[in-house]
Amino acid sequence: MLESVRKEPLDLVLVSGMSGAGRSSAARSLEDCGWFVIDNLPPAVLLAALEEVRKTGSVRRVAVVIDVRGGPMFTGLVEIVWRLRRENVSVRVLFLEATDEVLVRRFESSRRPHPLQGVGRIVDGLARERSALADLRGEADLVIDTSSLNIHELRRKIEAAFDDQDDVALRATVMSFGFKYGLPVDADLVADVRFLPNPFWEPDLRDRTGLDPEVSDYVTQMPEAREFLDVYAKMLDIVAGGYLHEGKRYVTIAVGCTGGKHRSVAMSEHLATRLVKAGVETLVVHRDLGRE
Repeated sequence: MLESVRKEPLDLVLVSGMSGAGRSSAARSLEDCGWFVIDNLPPAVLLAALEEVRKTGSVRRVAVVIDVRGGPMFTGLVEIVWRLRRENVSVRVLFLEATDEVLVRRFESSRRPHPLQGVGRIVDGLARERSALADLRGEADLVIDTSSLNIHELRRKIEAAFDDQDDVALRATVMSFGFKYGLPVDADLVADVRFLPNPFWEPDLRDRTGLDPEVSDYVTQMPEAREFLDVYAKMLDIVAGGYLHEGKRYVTIAVGCTGGKHRSVAMSEHLATRLVKAGVETLVVHRDLGRE
């Protein structure tokens, strides 16, 4: 069975991750990009399903949504991924992530229980799920933290990573964040801009954000800031070829300051501008803007 899948190659994406983190939205985005999507498939029948899809002769891009709702049937998925890769099957793992705080809020707003919480609390179900998914997360080719993303931003990330285009190029998300709120879990590169003067200590700028021209000018007025931006843009140009060679079409650059309000926001906007000018399709996300 596996041999026939290998001889008739499929481009396979396995979509998994935390319940409530956006698997269904990701699946719909993939479907809109032309992928044939199979939802909630037990890993035990994955190879058989791929064989049936191959027999149609008309489907070459398959996205399979797999999660822990299958209970014991979820086990063995990592081994199947390894097996497919050994047989040179093009398989990528997309893992959707979010913080417990955000996931609890989403479950409470939908008034639905977590599939693994049993008679316990939602956080108990989340803990069990994270444990069950730990090995698969380690195999992920792309981890997307949806904690601060709306559905349109998630869709754009999916399209950037998996839309089938002839002119394959590296796409980037530049994400500002505050170190005091923790590192973004899906960051590929992290830049620390806390060496720059902090507008927080300027009374006229404290209540503004890095999106305000006055704050942006204050942050970037130093030669070191402009040099830093130039170096980071050049660094992405250096690593782009290697990323693409390894099948990675999407990179997340996290730019952090203390609170994610002033310096990181301004520098993210300027870095994104440089990348766009260099021909890199770029999305800007300000994760912690608006936090108290």
